[in-house]
Amino acid sequence: MSSRPGTLWVALCLSLALSLSLSFAAAPSSRSPGADPFAASAASAPGAATIVVDRGSASFSPGTVALAGGGTLTLVNFDILDHTVTSVATDAEGTPLFDVRVAAGTSATITGVEELGEGSYAFFCKLHPQMRGTLVVQGGDGTATPQLPSFDQPLVVPDRVRGAEVTLQMREARVRMLPTGPRTRMWTYGGSYPGPTIVRPAGEKTRVRFVHRLPPRAGAMTVHLHGDHHAPEHDGQPTTELVRPGQSRTYDYPLTFGGLPAPSSFFFYHDHRMDRTARNNWRGLQGMFLVEDAAESRLRLPAGRRDVPLMISDRSFRRDNSLTNPFANGVRMVGHHGEMAWAGPKAPPDDATVGTHVLVNGRYAPYLRVSATRYRLRLLNASHFSAYSIGLSDGRPLVQIGTGNGLLPRPVVRDRVLLGPAQRADVIVDLHGAAGQDLVLDSVPAAPGQSGDDARPAALMQLRVGAEAPDRSLLPARLPSPELVRAPTGVSKTWTFGLDGHGHRDHEDRATFWSVNHRAFDPERVDHRARLGTVERWRLRNSSDMTHYIHIHGEQWRTVLRDGKRPPPWERGLEDTWRLEPGEVVEVAARFEDYTGPFMIHCHMLDHEDHGMMARFDVVR
Repeated sequence: MSSRPGTLWVALCLSLALSLSLSFAAAPSSRSPGADPFAASAASAPGAATIVVDRGSASFSPGTVALAGGGTLTLVNFDILDHTVTSVATDAEGTPLFDVRVAAGTSATITGVEELGEGSYAFFCKLHPQMRGTLVVQGGDGTATPQLPSFDQPLVVPDRVRGAEVTLQMREARVRMLPTGPRTRMWTYGGSYPGPTIVRPAGEKTRVRFVHRLPPRAGAMTVHLHGDHHAPEHDGQPTTELVRPGQSRTYDYPLTFGGLPAPSSFFFYHDHRMDRTARNNWRGLQGMFLVEDAAESRLRLPAGRRDVPLMISDRSFRRDNSLTNPFANGVRMVGHHGEMAWAGPKAPPDDATVGTHVLVNGRYAPYLRVSATRYRLRLLNASHFSAYSIGLSDGRPLVQIGTGNGLLPRPVVRDRVLLGPAQRADVIVDLHGAAGQDLVLDSVPAAPGQSGDDARPAALMQLRVGAEAPDRSLLPARLPSPELVRAPTGVSKTWTFGLDGHGHRDHEDRATFWSVNHRAFDPERVDHRARLGTVERWRLRNSSDMTHYIHIHGEQWRTVLRDGKRPPPWERGLEDTWRLEPGEVVEVAARFEDYTGPFMIHCHMLDHEDHGMMARFDVVR
């Protein structure tokens, strides 16, 4: 940890925030004598303890468990779902102090617990993050204790490419991700992770040529510009219009809607290959894309080096810093297209890809030197599964001015911004008065039972605040937000997202799939037809027991209702991805403009998309 003034205060703030929000104690109990509510003599703590997950339960029992130092902790999992017991606290390298996956209907010893020093340790399930508990270690001579990241490497801001004709090679490259040890071999756009950030004026046609220089074993690829409005042949179709090894494909992005320039936007581009999307994104095929419009340029928003795009993702690493392969020996496909289902130890609903290390712009726990001025942070959650509730460790607000698809009608002052996979937020942070401090951009889940209680706890990056500096930027009271379409009163289509399968739920021959309207994805099946030039209102409904993030391709969508009520202020602009908690219903509307042909609607938890939760709709004349 840096020794600059304010660092200890930031560490205490972060630990306190985690403690209050998660009932975590982020330091050994010896640091606060007499304060441990579970205090007991070391002799009274058992040498072995058990926690249980009952069938259909979303909790650990007991929620707090005491254990003598050096003792054994076991999880008995009676549930039909896999669960993990994962320490929130990490070691100096960012690895959880314990992290064990326990398959449904089995039990396992939680290795790593025997090495813990005296203190309280929060744990959670990576696959179902709202499940939390606390382990109280009493006595013993263990030496493993929680440590905040030391923020040893600078944040990398990807190169910006501004030309109308862009060529990016998909190729292998070694990328610095962890602060020490070898670089990590990745599949990249242009040799970096994330790929270069493409920056283009609204309404200016842009052509991006992707050249496939990855090894033949990588197979065919496809590229989706997430959030943009373009023809279906340039949309990154999951099974057609593919880029094969040694070949290239040029994608046309007019950056217009209805013949007019698109609004200021924060898109991102990524691989979208059916049944390989999770693997290819994990390997590194992700990058950012900014659209700038004239109306925004007249605002006095932070610009230049004070406009920072931040892509948040997570990955796991082997001892040699190479990526793990979470897709090896995982699932096997049963059936074909619309009859597809998956079987195996990581078949739905146990198919969540979650990394041990949370990265910002491809680096673990980076720092950014900033002045004590206002900054514009463009936040993108590019993780496969994890959600983040993002804020600053000293509690200063984030002023949200936009989504990934355009500016909001008015700024929204928020303590924290909850982002699931593929969601983006455009925020301004005011660092005046913080000179000399080290602030942490972190993720702290909401209290149990509240929306966002499933966010992943993490210290994301550090802002090392320097001196005050001239600052001409302002916080706008009104914003030039895109005009929203008037929604019809009737619903044209209901999309229900759930879990289905073949065979008996408790038998080994059970094959499951994430479903849309009880069917798995079939690229040849058209599930809905919308007429060009019309406006439709769609209903999105989650019938499963898991939160999903639903992404719709192609048009400019607005949120009409969330659970029958007006959406919150941060959902009153244009959107393309919505959080749907179990049982939630969201209604959205759009005008089908410019292009006919096939488009997709799917969950953006990438394993869910790969395993059936995608459907096709066609725009027709």
